Amino acid sequence: MILGVVLAGGKSTRFGSDKALAELDGHTLIARAVDALSGWCEYVVVAGRANAPAPTLPDWPTPDMGPLAGLAAALHLARDEGFEAVLSLGVDSAGLPENLPEWLGAETPAIAATYIASQPVIGLWPVSTVGAIEAILTGPGRHSMRALAEAVGARAVNLPALPANINTAADLAALQRES
Repeated sequence: MILGVVLAGGKSTRFGSDKALAELDGHTLIARAVDALSGWCEYVVVAGRANAPAPTLPDWPTPDMGPLAGLAAALHLARDEGFEAVLSLGVDSAGLPENLPEWLGAETPAIAATYIASQPVIGLWPVSTVGAIEAILTGPGRHSMRALAEAVGARAVNLPALPANINTAADLAALQRES
């Protein structure tokens, strides 16, 4: 079983307003992310915010530690509830392939840590990575998704088409013009 998590704890400073509530094709970015994960995962949560169209989790160990803290919260829930892995997406990820779990190896008997090379917040993380993520978040050094990937030997996956990463209002406007 795979738990889906939307990483939505950012402050949206580059975007200028709450990015999760921005709309693309008539749907908020957060609703689009939850919907995408719902098609692939048995259960979906949103990490890093109190209000969402799915159950929410506070970041672990504290807020404002970046997407890694949201993933840590989801990995703790997955471990405690008997899930095998967590499939993570940023709230600002769009244009994902319909077969994303296949690209990340979710169909293989032994799930290994994998992530999209261009956007490491999009990844598949076995619950066995919980110790590594705790060590990174409570220790010195980089608190980043790439640091976790390096620590657990995660495999980077290159997709044929890069998913959109919506960091600014201009990024969203450009994506809206394309669709």
